[in-house]
Amino acid sequence: MSSNSSLRAPKGRSNLAFKEIASVASLPRNDRTSKDCLFRIIDANFNRSREGLRVCEEVARFIWNSHSLTRELKAVRHSITNILKNVPAASRMILKTRDVKSDVGRIEREKSEMRRLDYSDIFGANIERAKESLRVLEEFFKLTDKNVSAKFTKLRFKVYEIEKKALSRLR
Repeated sequence: MSSNSSLRAPKGRSNLAFKEIASVASLPRNDRTSKDCLFRIIDANFNRSREGLRVCEEVARFIWNSHSLTRELKAVRHSITNILKNVPAASRMILKTRDVKSDVGRIEREKSEMRRLDYSDIFGANIERAKESLRVLEEFFKLTDKNVSAKFTKLRFKVYEIEKKALSRLR
């Protein structure tokens, strides 16, 4: 495995941003999956957070016709995406380690997840999904880069603020 010092940021990217994900290479490698597991967790929660926010954004945009909530949700979603975009090596590693077929949580769905009463229920379930995923990203990035972890903390608290604004529209 290459050492972190031999990894270079792609042209046009700061070396600091590149090291955010390259530092994963320094994690203890007890077996083949130690690094892969981390990337799978990051992958699932990057996707889950953005998907949850996108569903909320659609409710705010098309159901509630709220320009301000739509704008705020979109901004948070794009901030999450930009964290990953600023570290191109992450995208490659995430895709390389993605293993949907053997994901033990892929098929299991709570019965409650299949029941939604109305648009507010959809919004509520998805804002929770986004908050939980941001918390997971915050925690697991503590293993590789505390600055990235802090970014997820800020985004999670921003989602709390958006949720509070949306409460007037929720049941």
